[in-house]
Amino acid sequence: MSAEAADPGAPLRRRSRPRIDLRRLGRVALRGPVSRDRLPDAISHVAEAHRAHHPDADLTILRRAYVLAESSHRGQMRKSGEPYITHPLAVTLILAELGAETTTLTASLLHDTVEDTEVTLDQVKEQFGDEVCYLVDGVTKLEKVDYGAAAEPETFRKMLVATGNDVRVMSIKLADRLHNMRTLGVMRPEKQARIAKVTRDVLIPLAERLGVQALKTELEDLAFAILHPEEYEETRALIAAATGPDDPLETIADNVTHTLRDAGISAEVLIRPRHFVSVHRVRRKRGELRGTDFGRLLVLVGEDADCYAVLGELHTCFTPVISEFKDFIAAPKFNLYQSLHTAVVGPEGAVAEVLIRTHRMHKVAEAGVVALGNPYAQDPAAPPQTEPSDERADPTRPGWLSRLLDWQESATDPDTFWTTLRDDLAQDREITVFRTDGGTLGLPAGASCVDAAYAQYGDLAHTAIGARVNGRLATLSTVLSDGDTVQPLLAQDTASGPSPDWLDHARTPAARIAITGWFSDHPDEAKPDPETADATGPGTRGEPAAATEREAPARSRSGPRPTGVVVDDPNAQVRLAGCCTPVPPDELTGFVVRGGAVTVHRRECPAVAAMQEIGRAPVAASWADGEGRESDAGCRVTLVAESFGRPRLLADLTEAIATADAAIVSATVEPPSEQRVRHTYTLRLPDAAGLPGLMRAMRDVAGVYDVSRAQHPAPTG
Repeated sequence: MSAEAADPGAPLRRRSRPRIDLRRLGRVALRGPVSRDRLPDAISHVAEAHRAHHPDADLTILRRAYVLAESSHRGQMRKSGEPYITHPLAVTLILAELGAETTTLTASLLHDTVEDTEVTLDQVKEQFGDEVCYLVDGVTKLEKVDYGAAAEPETFRKMLVATGNDVRVMSIKLADRLHNMRTLGVMRPEKQARIAKVTRDVLIPLAERLGVQALKTELEDLAFAILHPEEYEETRALIAAATGPDDPLETIADNVTHTLRDAGISAEVLIRPRHFVSVHRVRRKRGELRGTDFGRLLVLVGEDADCYAVLGELHTCFTPVISEFKDFIAAPKFNLYQSLHTAVVGPEGAVAEVLIRTHRMHKVAEAGVVALGNPYAQDPAAPPQTEPSDERADPTRPGWLSRLLDWQESATDPDTFWTTLRDDLAQDREITVFRTDGGTLGLPAGASCVDAAYAQYGDLAHTAIGARVNGRLATLSTVLSDGDTVQPLLAQDTASGPSPDWLDHARTPAARIAITGWFSDHPDEAKPDPETADATGPGTRGEPAAATEREAPARSRSGPRPTGVVVDDPNAQVRLAGCCTPVPPDELTGFVVRGGAVTVHRRECPAVAAMQEIGRAPVAASWADGEGRESDAGCRVTLVAESFGRPRLLADLTEAIATADAAIVSATVEPPSEQRVRHTYTLRLPDAAGLPGLMRAMRDVAGVYDVSRAQHPAPTG
């Protein structure tokens, strides 16, 4: 890996300290014992960075921790050829520069001793106390000899549980991974890729949720360089070409500085360069990069009120881009982040994004929970703490972490835990909805009333029948928006359970695991009820009575009315299954349901196997010769389009569908996940013969990589 690839942030880091030469530090570390009263030279950089944030810190414990770490790791070497002690020193320096307090730095120096040397946890506890012992234990990996392939997921589970009691555990792990990523070039390419993927899927989202942006952005760039080397090189070249004396942001920054000075506002105006991944995202979003897209202006002031004063001056003296304004001071993000965001038009139409925050907000924005110092130390002068109803009120146990810890208890299988953890962390945006009792719920974007019910009531949500959203009756499938007020409604009948369709609407692991667990405990209920699913459509169980009465007539009018299907019983009423929407020339099979009707499925539909597992006898079914249409209504089919997100994608897909003479009955677009989007369309075609052509037309739309017939999976039990 090139030097720049190993340090992708180098060309952007205008204001940071020069990186310490770890080879020289390693040589210093091996000079032998020092006097009891003198601080070892090897940790002088750590001490300097620590004292910058904590002038009165007692460095005695750091000296003792270093002496133990150096002596226990003596003789061990890293793959890079450096003495092993350089790693805990580098990790500790990262945390010291972020402002971590002394206990965290002590544990950081010792974080590999129990894992890689003869030092025991009991020794750490005896010499450094319970807190340091807990932190060291929290980041110590589980042995592969004991856990095999499950060692990695179970290690992360252990760390997350430990983080639930002390967020400093994850701070040390993130700094540990950052230094390992910086030095990953000595590993085999396949191992680099494996570590980079875990970093991307698990560690970076955790850094985001803990608000440690300084670590998150560098981890993103390092993973980007390994996993997408060509795109990384293109971005690097763009940044290099944009670096020069004619930076349009410099001109706007000077204008902003003079404007604020004339208004009597004391402020520091800085240019904050975007990191590699940020530039790459802007390029994908806009296509062509502007000169001002390589950075943003950062305005730092003393007090909260000054932030709004700066905003007023900027919006008065410059033309603001109103759509870019966001107030994260009045409504902080779930990860403690606070700032005002805006954009203004400078000379010659150049648009500059501006971040406005206090110095304290900036420290928290960079270091997140690390900036809290010891979050568990109680100020004796502070009033007693009450149980917070708002999840943002307790930064030591944020709501997302509490939810994660709750569902991980149910995911006893390591593979299930690992997969669910990645899916949970892939939710890159969170919304806040308000409960009617005054509390709040943090949910991923795209969450529904199903998710809100399980987040608020746990397993009691099995009896949910609907919800009120902003005071109005709503179905459980209703997708919630940021700021909604939601009140899940529960049935009095505690014996009732969820509908399989709820899994189509659940976005949170807690809801999905709870629903799947209920069906595992009630295998008979886990099988789809064709009569309910086909007669009334998905989501009937769990809808409020008023909504059901309102919508049932509409569903009965729009439901499939097959006239070209023949079954063994000529007198039976025949229905096409809504779960797989069969059309000619699909092979068919049917099942008798309550009331004597026969529901007809595609033969490969998962519901067929589910019916046979519970002993339902199949009924022979076929398309009538020369027919196979739904008379004048045409044929109805549900298609799923998998695509990469891009502007105008929905419009282009809709146009392709219309060109194929298909009518859209309903459509849903799931929230993007890792730049991928899933579209589900229920369509009506004049003739089933047009289906292959329609699917080809949809696949030809730029960005679409697969189009398939929808098959709702039957729950396993």
